[in-house]
Amino acid sequence: MATPDLAPTDSPPESTQHSGAPASSTAIFVVSGLIAGLTAAIVVGFSASQALTLLGIPDPGPITTYGLPAMRALGEIAAVIAIGSLLLAAFFVPPQKSGVLDVDGYRAVRTASHAAIVWAICSFMMVPLTLSDTSGQPFAEAIKPANLWSGLDQVEIAGAWRWTAIIAVVLAILARLTLRWWWTPLLLLVGLLGLMPLALTGHSSSGGSHDIATNSLILHLVAASLWAGGLFALLAHARRGGDYTDVAARRFSTVASICFVVMGFSGVINAIVRLPLDDVFTTTYGRLIVAKTVALIILGFFGWAQRSRALPALAENPKSRSALIRFAGAETIVMAATIGLAIGLGRTPPPPPLSIPSIPEVELGYNLPDPPSFMAFVTDWRFDLMFGTAAIAAAILYGIGLRKLAKRGDSWPVGRTIAWMSGCAVLLIATSSGVGKYAPAVFSVHMGAHMALSMLGPVLLVLGAPITLALRALDPAGKDGVPGIREWILTALHSPFSRFITHPIVAAVLFVGGFYALYLGGIYGATVDSHSAHLLMNLHFILSGYLFYWVAIGIDPSPRQLQPVTKLAMVFGSLPFHAFFGVALMSTTAVMGGAYFRSLGLGWNNDLIGDQQLGGSIAWATGEIPLMVVMLALLVQWSRSDGRTARRTDRAAERDHDADLAAHNAMFAELARRDREGWKPREAADAETASEDSADETPSEKKSDESSTST
Repeated sequence: MATPDLAPTDSPPESTQHSGAPASSTAIFVVSGLIAGLTAAIVVGFSASQALTLLGIPDPGPITTYGLPAMRALGEIAAVIAIGSLLLAAFFVPPQKSGVLDVDGYRAVRTASHAAIVWAICSFMMVPLTLSDTSGQPFAEAIKPANLWSGLDQVEIAGAWRWTAIIAVVLAILARLTLRWWWTPLLLLVGLLGLMPLALTGHSSSGGSHDIATNSLILHLVAASLWAGGLFALLAHARRGGDYTDVAARRFSTVASICFVVMGFSGVINAIVRLPLDDVFTTTYGRLIVAKTVALIILGFFGWAQRSRALPALAENPKSRSALIRFAGAETIVMAATIGLAIGLGRTPPPPPLSIPSIPEVELGYNLPDPPSFMAFVTDWRFDLMFGTAAIAAAILYGIGLRKLAKRGDSWPVGRTIAWMSGCAVLLIATSSGVGKYAPAVFSVHMGAHMALSMLGPVLLVLGAPITLALRALDPAGKDGVPGIREWILTALHSPFSRFITHPIVAAVLFVGGFYALYLGGIYGATVDSHSAHLLMNLHFILSGYLFYWVAIGIDPSPRQLQPVTKLAMVFGSLPFHAFFGVALMSTTAVMGGAYFRSLGLGWNNDLIGDQQLGGSIAWATGEIPLMVVMLALLVQWSRSDGRTARRTDRAAERDHDADLAAHNAMFAELARRDREGWKPREAADAETASEDSADETPSEKKSDESSTST
C-alpha cells in the first residue's frame, strides 16, 4: 500500500506535487508528549501524597506515581493526533474524483494509524499502572498475569483502559487499510468512541449530580480532542506544504471556535458540580481548575490571532503559511501543557462533599422525594446536557437555514418549520423536563419518554425535511472545490450503507425489533443502572424512529424511492408487532431491573410489577397514534402525488397544444370509422380475399398453381 499507488490522473495539477521533501511531524508529536507528560508529572508531584492520604492507600512507588501520568499524557496526545488527522482527511482536504484518498488525505490517515498504535500501547500499559495505583502495590506486582486478570474485573478504571486499548487497536488496523474517502468519517467516529470508556469513569461518574458531570465530561473530551487534534493535523499539513491549506485553516477555525465554546461551557458546569465556590482558591483541585481556565483563555487568544492574521494572509496568498505555522506552533505548546494540567486534575481528588449523598443521589445523581405527577413533569426540570443541547442546537441550525433561504428570496413551507420545531420541543421535553428526570427511576415514565422519543418526535422531525433544507441552503463546493457539508450529505445519501439501512425490512426491524430486544430480551433489565446505557437507549430510540419514518413518510430525498403502496404495507406490517409488544409487556410477571428499582428506596414506588404493566399499557395505547398519523400523511402524500402528476400532464399539454389528447381522440375516431365501414380483423380479411381469388380462378389456372406448388 504505497503512496505512488494513489497518484491520480484526474486530481488537481498541484494535489500530488509538493516541492521538496515533506517536513516530518514526528518532532511535534515528541515535543507535545514531553510537555504534556512533564506538566502532568509536576502537578501530580504536588497532589499525589494528598490523594494517597485521603484514600488510605500505601505509596506504590515512583514508577507508578510519576509513570502513570506521563504514560497517560503520551497516550492522550496520541489519541488527539489520531482524531485530528482523521478530521483533516475527512473534512479539510478533498479526495480524488474517483473517491480514493488524495496524497494529503492518505498521509493524514497513515499518521492516524501510527498514532493509534501508540495510543493502544499506552492504554495497555495503563492497565497495570492503574491497578498498581489503586491497590498500592508496586508496579512489578501489578503487572503479574494473575494480578492483572483478577484486577480487571474489580477496578472499573482498569477495565476502561482495556476497552480503550482495544478500540485503539481496531482504529489502527482500519486506518492502515483505508484508501477510500468515505471511510474516514466512520474512522473518526471510532476514534471518538475510544474516548468514551474513560469519560464514563472517574470523578464525574460517581457521587451526586454524576449525570450532569458525566455528560459535561463527554462534551468536554470530544471538543478538546477535535480542537487539539485538528490543530496538530493542520500544523503538520501546513509544514509539509499540503494543498488547500487555506481551506483547511478556515474550516478548522470554525471547528475550533465551536469547540472553545463547548469546552468553556462544559468545563464550568463540571467544575460547579464537583467543587463548591468557596474551595476554588483554597484547594489544590480548585487552583488547578483556575490554571486550566487561564490556559483555555490563552488558547482562545491564539485562536483569535490566527483568525485575524493567519487566515487573511492565506486568503491573499495560499502559499503564505508562515503566520499559520507560527501561531499554530505556539498554540500547540499551550495545548499540550493544558492536556498535562487536565491529567493532573484527574489525578487530584476533589474536596469532599459537604453532606453524605443519599442512595438516589448516588444512583441517579439527584433526589426524587415526591411521586411523579403532572405538575412535577411540567415544573421539575433537569436539563439533559446531551439531548437537551442537541434539541436546542437542531432548532438553531434549522433557523439559520431558513434565514439563508429568506435572504435569497426563496420560500419554505410553514408547516415544515412548525413540524421541525415541534419535534425539537418533544426531544427537549422528553429528556430535560420532569419526564426525563423521573424516567430513570420509574418504568412507566421511562416508557412514556420512550414513546415520545421513538414515535412522536421522529415523525415531526421527518416532516420538517431537514435534508432538503440543508441541500437548498448550503452552497455547492463547485467542480474543483473542496467538498463541504452539502457534498458530505449527498455522499452519505448515495452510500451503500444508506441504501442498506433504508430498505423497508431493515428499517422496520431496527425500529420494532429494538422494543423486543431491549425489554423482552433482557437488555434493559441488565443495564438499567448504567448511565451510558441510558444514553445509548435514548439515542437508539431517536435514530431508529427517525430512520423508520424517513423511509415511511419522508419528504427528504432517500436512497430508495418507494411507492406509496409499499410505504403503507410497511406501516401496516409494523402495527401488529407493536401492539403485541405492548400486550406482552402488560402480561409480564417478573420485574425488569427489580433489584435496581428496589435499591433506590423510593417509598412511593413499591408496586413495581404494577408500574411495569402500566408502562406496557402506555406502549400499547400511545404507540398506535403516531402510526395512524403516518397513514394519514401517506394518504395525503398519495393524493398530492396524483395532483402533481395531473399538473405535469396539463403543463405538457399546454406546451404541445394537447398533442397527446389529439392523438388519443384521433385513435378513437379511426376505430369508429372502421366500425362504420364494416372493418374486420386483418386475418379474417386476408382469408376472405384468398377464398374469393380461388373462386375466380379457372381450372387450368388451378392446375398450374398446383404444379408450381409441387415443384
